[in-house]
Amino acid sequence: MRKGLFWLLAVAITLASAVYQRMTGPTHSLRARAVVSGTEVKARLPRSAETLADAELSVTAPAPVAGRLEWKRFKTDDDWTSADLAREGDRLVGRLPRQPAAGKLMYKVVLTENGESKTLTGDVPAVLRFKDPVPAWVIIPHILVMFTGMLLSTAAGLAALDRKRDPRRLTIWTVTLIFLGGFVLGPLVQKFAFGVAWTGFPFGTDLTDNKTLIAFLFWVVALVAGRKGKPARPFVMAASLVTLIIFLIPHSLLGSEYNYSRME
Repeated sequence: MRKGLFWLLAVAITLASAVYQRMTGPTHSLRARAVVSGTEVKARLPRSAETLADAELSVTAPAPVAGRLEWKRFKTDDDWTSADLAREGDRLVGRLPRQPAAGKLMYKVVLTENGESKTLTGDVPAVLRFKDPVPAWVIIPHILVMFTGMLLSTAAGLAALDRKRDPRRLTIWTVTLIFLGGFVLGPLVQKFAFGVAWTGFPFGTDLTDNKTLIAFLFWVVALVAGRKGKPARPFVMAASLVTLIIFLIPHSLLGSEYNYSRME
């Protein structure tokens, strides 16, 4: 495979997996739609907010459509709280009360017109998680390093398939970048956002932390198998495939979650 095509394919696969992971993640805005009394309303509802202020949401809906916002703390026996949405031009605007870092709220947007009501989120409420602000000097390098690590992981797997290429150098770089992005910068991001650096094994079930750990271990095995000048192609292909599969798992799934029972 020619060098240009080789890297084009690696970049395409990596970009596709990164976009899929982002779009399917539980913090990506939720696309919602409802038809109330013949009026179609579409919205993108937030599922992530910072602890600096209440979380604002807005729904573009023509008059005379009215609405209300209902919410409760996630995984609690709280009663639902309800507040009318305020009309600002062609928008209905509401606010959800800010929570501690990693705190979550379940919420529903109920639209009403001519006595008919429809829930914009359907039968399942949306869930919004709060986080503390993360400095740009941490989050930007973390994203860049992890993306580059995923790119080189893909490239190493493609190189392992090509008998004319030696994947060892790519393997070394992949191990280095996954370690730096996942075990140095990643915990810093977690610490700033939620106050805890690591919530994966053996301390918790954070899927992002755990899948990074699994990928790293597979690459360490591939690196060890390639010592003494061996290309270790089966090990590199396995590590690359495992990394691709686990990074298709939505980001922040089973992530940090505030335990409200501590507040009682």
